[in-house]
Amino acid sequence: MTDLGAERGRQAISLDASLDRDIGIDSLGKVELFRRIEKESSIQLPERALVDIESLNDLTKLIMECPHSLSESKLKHSISAPLGISNMDLSSAKTLIEVLTVYAREEAQRPHLYLQNEQGEEEIISYSQLLSSAEHIARGLYSKGIKQGDTVAIMLPTCAEFFYAFCGVLCSGAIPVPIYPPFRPDRIEEYAKREARILHNAEVRILITFSEASTLSKILGAFVPSLIEVTTTDQLKMATGSLPKFELDPQSPVLIQYTSGSTGDPKGVVIHHHNMLSNIRAIGKAIPVQPTDAVVSWLPLYHDMGLMSWLGAMYYGIPITILSPLTFLTRPERWLWALHYHRATLSGGPNFAYELCIKKINNEVIEGLDLSSWKFAFNGAEAINPKTLENFSKKFSPYGFKLESFAPVYGLAEATVGLTFPLNRRKPRIDSIQRDAFEQTNKAIPASHNEGTVDFIGCGLPLTGHEVRIVDADDNELEERSIGSIQFRGPSAMQGYFNNLQATQNAYHQGWWDTGDLGYLADKELFVTGRKKDLIIKAGRNLYPEEIEELVNRIPNIRKGCVIAFGANDPGTGTEQLIVVAETNEHKHQAQSVLRSAIIDTMAVELDIVPDHIILVPPKTVPKTSSGKLQRSACKQAFIAGNLINNRLSARMQMLRLVVMSTGKKIYDLSCFTGKLIYTLYLGILFLLTLFPAWLIVLLASHRTGAHISRWAARMWFRLAMCPIHIEGAINISDDKPLIFVSNHASYTDALLLLAVLPPGIVFTAKKELLKTPFIRTFIKKLRYLVVDRLDFMKSIEHMHQIEKIIQNKHSVVIFPEGTFSYATGLRPFKLGAFSLAVKTKTDVCPVAIAGTRLFLRDGSYVLKPVPIKITIGKPITPKDDSWEEIIRLRNQVRTDIAQHCGEPIIDLVAAGVLRTLR
Repeated sequence: MTDLGAERGRQAISLDASLDRDIGIDSLGKVELFRRIEKESSIQLPERALVDIESLNDLTKLIMECPHSLSESKLKHSISAPLGISNMDLSSAKTLIEVLTVYAREEAQRPHLYLQNEQGEEEIISYSQLLSSAEHIARGLYSKGIKQGDTVAIMLPTCAEFFYAFCGVLCSGAIPVPIYPPFRPDRIEEYAKREARILHNAEVRILITFSEASTLSKILGAFVPSLIEVTTTDQLKMATGSLPKFELDPQSPVLIQYTSGSTGDPKGVVIHHHNMLSNIRAIGKAIPVQPTDAVVSWLPLYHDMGLMSWLGAMYYGIPITILSPLTFLTRPERWLWALHYHRATLSGGPNFAYELCIKKINNEVIEGLDLSSWKFAFNGAEAINPKTLENFSKKFSPYGFKLESFAPVYGLAEATVGLTFPLNRRKPRIDSIQRDAFEQTNKAIPASHNEGTVDFIGCGLPLTGHEVRIVDADDNELEERSIGSIQFRGPSAMQGYFNNLQATQNAYHQGWWDTGDLGYLADKELFVTGRKKDLIIKAGRNLYPEEIEELVNRIPNIRKGCVIAFGANDPGTGTEQLIVVAETNEHKHQAQSVLRSAIIDTMAVELDIVPDHIILVPPKTVPKTSSGKLQRSACKQAFIAGNLINNRLSARMQMLRLVVMSTGKKIYDLSCFTGKLIYTLYLGILFLLTLFPAWLIVLLASHRTGAHISRWAARMWFRLAMCPIHIEGAINISDDKPLIFVSNHASYTDALLLLAVLPPGIVFTAKKELLKTPFIRTFIKKLRYLVVDRLDFMKSIEHMHQIEKIIQNKHSVVIFPEGTFSYATGLRPFKLGAFSLAVKTKTDVCPVAIAGTRLFLRDGSYVLKPVPIKITIGKPITPKDDSWEEIIRLRNQVRTDIAQHCGEPIIDLVAAGVLRTLR
């Protein structure tokens, strides 16, 4: 407590006092405390102690139970070396599952993963073992009703089960959604609310978790209507049966990555197999990756950098050693020792990781360490401090580390992960520019030594096939050394934000994606200056919070890494005020006055500016993401709302409040379900009174009479079902020539709806599986609808010829080009059959947008609720010629027209060329 300068903490010490809340010891403080205890007591505390220990009483009990610390030699000898190298060529692979399958077949026993536990022992997982376990989990998901395109959340710590679950979800045809597990008991309520928003946005069907988190997971389920089950990998592996059959192509989603800063408005980045493989290949070319390389990673697997470190190693067939993030935080030297023993060449992390190594690793624990094999030490994901690179190199150069190994990089989840890399091994490029020009004119003018300067790190050139540009507020491209918004495009670019059309449209700028960052180019190399939303404009100067925060962090008794600077509008003057929020253990008025004076003096001397407000807050107040990044926007919002300092309840009280909220939500949902159940029973009776008699008439009547009766019965059923149908564009239906009606597909009721709305006699195409239902089979056969086999290519060609004949006989047809539907909201990729048919027969295509039926009856749901339904019939589109390009044009135009009116986001924005079709 003396080292921390925490007078308040010394006064609060008792066995039951909370280390965080009462004494004011944060995570890094705990790390140092536990280190000293281990050294003095010759014990080894478990890594989970960093998360689990809440009070001195808990710590005392744990110390009594702990075994003596393992010797360093024992840790060293328990680590295995990678075996052999792989020379597989996977340049033609189209999906990640194809990559894994090839390795599992051709090099089944090749070690892929080395999972290191806290004792230093490693579990080795081969490619065949990974695929086998993944297939077991895929069977389990299939047995629980998971279909292709469904979303499955993975809430697991760093363990073998995470890798099995991720690949298992892919093997089932579903989309994995990694989310971080709970790791802060004191913020369990905040965590639950945030994750519930993410799970709700992702429309998750199943949550895979671990037994310790099952209670919390079930509480989360109460706030996620789409969730049908919370399960574990062990439970999923118990399922038997066959693997699901599905078509997987490069444009299938491989991942929805929620950005670590997602708060009130979750943003899930949709990445396809093509994006993922393009990024991996481009990064591999930039490094370049060799068959003899090896990777070490401690990065969280729910984070894009941690996930891509693993998937990149999988693609190139090189071994990867995985450590828990807790291992790194408690014993950062274990990261370096893993590099040493595996002779690893590729590893890295955010800037704070290198800072932690500088400050927390003592020379005695790295005696004999050899880092000479480390050729690519990437640094990214947060602001890069030139001093950190210099100090790390100085400290570890005696152990073989070379400054040239540092690789400052730039990337973001929206670009899959990597965007710019240094292409040649070199010392980091530090650009010193004139401060006045930088802050007042947005110019990065090189400075001489005697001028006021600000330094930025070069992050390399765009990866192969990718482009980066700097633009002004009107998207005009700027010349080199002009500071503006960073935009990019390329094959790794995301497909959009899942279920967040507004955010997608805001980020998309005529073929380019806005990163939200500011920077400049110099000799085509990218220099990042900060986040656009974090920029502070004061007294005509552009101030970047990182520099202010770094200065305040240096002041004694200010908690390091717990300072946030932001700008807030002053309602009285209309100008922007500079606000500095800093955590401290000092609570006395006099001590805080001294700190405020120190902050003002430091900023006045270094930056020639003073803050308008300095807010000193207790520990654990400054908001951070799961990966430790400062959340400036959240802090600003809390300041404006007046609840920046919020006394948190204990973990138990937070959990109790969550249970109460969850119970209340379940009671409310039960009442809603009861109402829906009564409504569903009413519809069942309605079915017997309307559609069933119509079925009997259709069975006995002629084709023409059956068509009219079916249309009348369908219209009557929707009317009595209290689902008003609003039709726009009915004038676009032509009676004098056949049309190909193309509609989105969201529910089982879509065909019945179009039967009620479109003229009688139109031919529907139906999938072969519907013939298994006698009731539907009668309508299909008597009304002469065409049955298609989606899985038999030769029969599909035959069916196309049959549809051609129907059109030639002057009959219109209805086609659902998505082919199927699922629970998840969104307009899926269109197959080309309908548009090829239009071009071949020279028939107009009429887009039909259906809105509302997914809410009426979702896939997998058995209870219904009345909703208004809207149908928009677009103007027919005439094919211009019979070329392939015309087929693509028709597909894109029809899909865009439907997207504008169906009320659901496009979940696949891929179009021909660089540009993407956006709603």
